[in-house]
Amino acid sequence: MAETKNVTYNSIMTDLQAGKYQPVYYLMGEESYYIDKICDYIAEHALQPEERDFNQTIFFGSDVSASQIADAARRYPMMAERQVVIVKEAQNLKNTEALEKYLKQPSQTTILVICHKNGKIDGRKREYVKLIQQAGVLFESQKLKDRDLPAFIENYVKQKNASIDPKSTQLIADAIGADLSRLTGELDKVLISLPENNKRITPQVVEDQIGVSKDFNGFELRDAIVNRNVFKANQIINYFDKNPKAGSIYSFLPLLFNYFQNLIIAWYAPNRGSQEAVAEWLELRSPWAAKEYMTGMRNFSAMKTMQIISKLREIDAKSKGLDNPNTPPGELMKELIFYILH
Repeated sequence: MAETKNVTYNSIMTDLQAGKYQPVYYLMGEESYYIDKICDYIAEHALQPEERDFNQTIFFGSDVSASQIADAARRYPMMAERQVVIVKEAQNLKNTEALEKYLKQPSQTTILVICHKNGKIDGRKREYVKLIQQAGVLFESQKLKDRDLPAFIENYVKQKNASIDPKSTQLIADAIGADLSRLTGELDKVLISLPENNKRITPQVVEDQIGVSKDFNGFELRDAIVNRNVFKANQIINYFDKNPKAGSIYSFLPLLFNYFQNLIIAWYAPNRGSQEAVAEWLELRSPWAAKEYMTGMRNFSAMKTMQIISKLREIDAKSKGLDNPNTPPGELMKELIFYILH
């Protein structure tokens, strides 16, 4: 998650939970999860339930003008200490001039929350950015990288007073990916299923609740490919060809592409013979995490790795219907695995 002038999700939430509110919160970025969490917290805690009818206003960027937002923010609260004005889908606002004027002298009895998803403020609007920072909080929420997902899952589960083993963590990360809203929804479903006397997530629990096989999954497929285990790789591919609901090419392609993309980077590490050096070069959490890349460099030359990346792009395009009139996903998976392993 990115920071904007040392403003992080955790620092914002710490202040909010301590009752320290700013006049303006501009929440922007590609990752909607953190934007929603901050916005929802303010909506639920800044006002008492009985105060919300008259003092909480919600706008949508496509249905409102900057002038209307500014006028609403300048109003005085009714029988309350403050009012809350929330603007959702602020990326659809066509003109921000009136809002910029408001930011020069924001009301101290209003909490204005602006949610700008799937992007951020135009880099040329430096004055607008400066005004927001002077008025309150400017926060950018970026997508988590795949390598950060295990840590996110572990921390999320820990906060819920439960535990999870490493294999289960990787199974969930591989199956769900970096959509944090969906990821936390699946984790909540798993956590609810745990008995009170055993709050631990295991591969069997993941298989039962999410439908990800502990024996046949993307993690196991990648492991089989990295170790050039032709029999197991084909066994897994055939399983998913017969059970498309359990896994598909659409979930495996990003996983494999990410691995081979990192593998080609590993080939250019200044000291690729050292597991510790490769881990540092790839910005991995520990030297142990570089083990599969050390194995990959033994089993795939740099040239072969480049060719595999090219093939992955080709199969990805075909899976989306480009230059592919009728080849089914299962056959594309088999074609890809054969190419990688031969």
